[in-house]
Amino acid sequence: MNYSSKYLEKAVDEIGQLPGIGRKTALRLALFLLRQEKEQVHSLSHSLTDLKEKVIYCRSCGNLSDRELCEICANPSRDQSLVCVVEDIRDVMAIENTGQFKGIYHVLGGVISPMEGIGPSDLNIQGLIEKAEQGKLREVIFAMGSTMEGETTTFYLYKKLMTHTITLTAIARGIAVGDQLEYADEITLARSITNRIPYEASLKQNS
Repeated sequence: MNYSSKYLEKAVDEIGQLPGIGRKTALRLALFLLRQEKEQVHSLSHSLTDLKEKVIYCRSCGNLSDRELCEICANPSRDQSLVCVVEDIRDVMAIENTGQFKGIYHVLGGVISPMEGIGPSDLNIQGLIEKAEQGKLREVIFAMGSTMEGETTTFYLYKKLMTHTITLTAIARGIAVGDQLEYADEITLARSITNRIPYEASLKQNS
């Protein structure tokens, strides 16, 4: 494609690197921004710069945060001994939208996937193990998606935590096999959390 401006071409190249954005969509977005007021484009640019420079990971749970502790972990009304383990930040958002969970989270940052070369050491697991060893946890809820990788990760964590005096539960399978939490509707997800079952029972159901 021939561009009449090298600046337009550069913008299309950069926008086109975003996931799910092809060249035609990138061009349409670049032309849209070109038609906007300068202040609006500057505001977008500044917000993206702030996103990269100022957003950090919560030192306790791994959630995105503007401070050392995220708002959930820093909230004194949340049950610090009740931890819901999720794959990524989008799962935290999905569960929070239900308004049914009053504990805190632990974000793994992915799931174990040998096919993609992702092992336990690549995930945020050690912090969870340390909390268990310090006796800070009463219950751990496994809330990974019901994919093969999610189930593998859950079983790995179960083996690591089973020797501690912690109740280990899994969300009820209102979530279809192969589904991710972020795509579940709020009612189904809320029921899955509320009706969670002992993890050992979920193993028997799947055997």
